[in-house]
Amino acid sequence: MVNVMLAGGISMTLALLCTPLFIRFLVRRRYGQFIRDDLTHHHVKRGKPTMGGAVIIGAAIVGYFTSHAALLGLDASGLVDVTPSRISLSALLVLFLLTGLGLVGFFDDYIKIRKERSLGLTSVQKLTGQTLVTVVFALAALLVTDEDGRTRASTAISFIRDTDVDLAFAGPTLGAVLFIVWANVLIAGASNGVNITDGLDGLATGASVMVFGAYTVISMWQYNQNCQVTPGPNCYNVSDALDLAVVSCAIAGACFGFLWWNASPASIIMGDTGSLSLGAALAGMAILTQTQLLLAVLGGLFVIITASVIIQVISFKLTGRRVFKMAPLHHHFELVGWAEVTIVARFWIIAGICVAAGLGLFYGEWVANL
Repeated sequence: MVNVMLAGGISMTLALLCTPLFIRFLVRRRYGQFIRDDLTHHHVKRGKPTMGGAVIIGAAIVGYFTSHAALLGLDASGLVDVTPSRISLSALLVLFLLTGLGLVGFFDDYIKIRKERSLGLTSVQKLTGQTLVTVVFALAALLVTDEDGRTRASTAISFIRDTDVDLAFAGPTLGAVLFIVWANVLIAGASNGVNITDGLDGLATGASVMVFGAYTVISMWQYNQNCQVTPGPNCYNVSDALDLAVVSCAIAGACFGFLWWNASPASIIMGDTGSLSLGAALAGMAILTQTQLLLAVLGGLFVIITASVIIQVISFKLTGRRVFKMAPLHHHFELVGWAEVTIVARFWIIAGICVAAGLGLFYGEWVANL
């Protein structure tokens, strides 16, 4: 527990203190956000420093490794009785997704800045980058075992635990291929969902804090009820659950510190560097904690906003009419007349309700199986 709180505290402090330094660096280099012409009400944000997700990624990585180093030092000193958790492959895989998709987002942001347009990487280029990172993640999660012989992920589709729907129904080779495809769907869907949501100051950042906070609680619970610690019919067979809590809290803390500068009126925008990386890390947490479909409940706000875009496109193509004044959904409410801070606050409330519902389902399943 000390390691978890330490990682969150360090990453939050780093993000809080380092973001203004990064803002000054971006301003000197004139790395500012380019705004679409149809978003006339957002033209005031044109030129605002972007790529702030780099701070979140850096703070989370430093917070994670520093917390481990600090606890090792305290344990060696003998001054404090602590049991440091080891650096695990599961946590490294989440950080790999965070960094890998952050790099894809960085190239996307950089092209927008250099070419002064609202479009960066093409959809094919972005999908290729996402796929390469996901394939490496999926193979490592599925093939590398821990000291107990467990892989970090399984080929079974999971909700709160692994279900009876196993992708390896026709053999391990096909199962591995289908798992890679399924992981691509989850990671691409989650990263693009957060990316679409990141349209108002602080909206995606605040929602991400809540969902990563939920995964910190879930991972801690799975560690305390792990089959290697407390064996029984209701235990969780999740590898490296404690260290997943550490990395999840580190990312949540980094988002929380960054939110001080990203809240309305934002001094910096996270850009695709942040949104793609945070969504990918959420999908990684869902896969490694065996709560893949539960992510759709915990991240319900991202699902709702993404669904608004899908509904708008389908409606316009089939009928020639738009359901919303503008998609994604938060821009619709802007055109209706809601103030930006009002939309963000109310959408945060929705995000909180979704997180509470997800945690309720998770705990309710455990109680039901007692």
